[in-house]
Amino acid sequence: MLKDKYTLEDLIELMRVLRSEKGCPWDREQDHESLKKYLLEEAYEVLEAIELNDKDKLCEELGDLLLQIIFHAQIEAEKGGFTMDDIITSICKKIITRHTHVFGKDNISTAEGVENNWELIKKKEKGMRTQTEVLKAVPKNLPALMRSYKVQQKAAQVGFDWDNIEDVFNKVYEEIKELEDVYKSKNVERINDEVGDVFFAIVNLSRFLHVQPELALNHTINKFIKRFEYMEKESLKKGYKLEEMSLNEMDELWNEAKKYLRET
Repeated sequence: MLKDKYTLEDLIELMRVLRSEKGCPWDREQDHESLKKYLLEEAYEVLEAIELNDKDKLCEELGDLLLQIIFHAQIEAEKGGFTMDDIITSICKKIITRHTHVFGKDNISTAEGVENNWELIKKKEKGMRTQTEVLKAVPKNLPALMRSYKVQQKAAQVGFDWDNIEDVFNKVYEEIKELEDVYKSKNVERINDEVGDVFFAIVNLSRFLHVQPELALNHTINKFIKRFEYMEKESLKKGYKLEEMSLNEMDELWNEAKKYLRET
């Protein structure tokens, strides 16, 4: 029978039952590798709930994400590895040791100072002796925009950074010009390199503007889909499919969509 309230311990026990011989065949078959895609999907659904400012959805999606963490912990517990208690102990210790201005004697009064102190402590804990090791520690399976942002951020920690945003804008223009110069060469490898350089420069500009490029691009993708939807609906009202219209006609509808969505 369902209860009005459940605790973290209840969730851990439910997962233990699901993984037991009398539990669920699907849950018993899963391992860390098979669950990777679900962990990623749930994380992105949490992000979507935050962007929608939907508290009910956020509550639900955080629960789904927590379930994935419990799932991985149970798999390890069955193998004699770590448990959920070990995960909680690990993160509690990390919070205490890396907030020396709260749980220690350090005097840090700014968010930037806290971030710098966190990175110094992390580097020491991980036994990293060079900044290159710090860059290499950024997970390779992060989305490329996120990974490049973090790599640039960590390179900047040792002063390898632009002095002002004007220089960053100039770098973006320079990289676009290099791409423009090389695209006619039909040298696929060089074109690939230059496209990557343009993206990297744009990410650097995003960092200076304090904009997360991954989130910004996702916002633009959603905006594009809404405008495209408007354009397609309006074309059908006029008795045409998009593929039957000229590019100029579609451009007119696109501009209408921009104006309409901006006003609404």
